[in-house]
Amino acid sequence: QVQLVESGGGLVQPGGSLRLSCAASGNIFRIDFMAWYRPAPGKQRELVAGITDGGSTKYAESVQGRFTISRDNAKQTGYLQLNSLKPEDTAVYYCNAAITGWAQLEPYDYWGQGTQVTVSS
Repeated sequence: QVQLVESGGGLVQPGGSLRLSCAASGNIFRIDFMAWYRPAPGKQRELVAGITDGGSTKYAESVQGRFTISRDNAKQTGYLQLNSLKPEDTAVYYCNAAITGWAQLEPYDYWGQGTQVTVSS
């Protein structure tokens, strides 16, 4: 089994910054893909940012140029740097990872419990 634990959320003013962390632990052979999602009010959950094992990244148009996703394979941890934050960025941010464990032939999808980001004057 794998556990994902997020941290780093909080209350910031517009234009401020936060760095979210997602630490993975458990039966991990390879983290194939890591991503951050958020549910916007009145909308479905959206992919905010994702990163492959090879370092390729993907961002939602609404955060392009403001957020940066990264990963540290040695620490089995992913990060999301949130800059130039706007009130509309307010949401619970969830870490997601596709992970292949030892003695497994395919990856499985895991979710963290989320961390609250609030952007308000």
